[in-house]
Amino acid sequence: MRALFQKYRSLILYGIFGVCTTLVNIVTYWLCARVLHLPLTPSTVIAWILSVLFAYVTNRKWVFESQAQGKGAVLKEILSFFTSRLSTGILDWLIMFICVKRLGMDDMLIKIASNVLVIALNYILGKFVVFRKR
Repeated sequence: MRALFQKYRSLILYGIFGVCTTLVNIVTYWLCARVLHLPLTPSTVIAWILSVLFAYVTNRKWVFESQAQGKGAVLKEILSFFTSRLSTGILDWLIMFICVKRLGMDDMLIKIASNVLVIALNYILGKFVVFRKR
């Protein structure tokens, strides 16, 4: 069992922290929208920023065990992480817009398929671009 965990450690931790990131996003959105009564867009943006920040910290420390040190290296890593998450977020939006709005496909089916793609791309970008071993 231990050998199996070690073999798939980063994937397992990525999944666990992915669920936690989703919770951060939902709770933050709820607090902003329902408790603070902020409009939709600011609530969504604040929730996205905090959840991506949470994802960065957990991915850096536990999932990919980044060795980047110094302000410059860490800042580059953070910018790379936020850029990659922004790009997959835009991809998600484009897929939804094209498939649902333009082609009339089922929104929930497309959202699930899009999220599978986005989650896989986020892992690949994290492992091979943002936190790649140098």
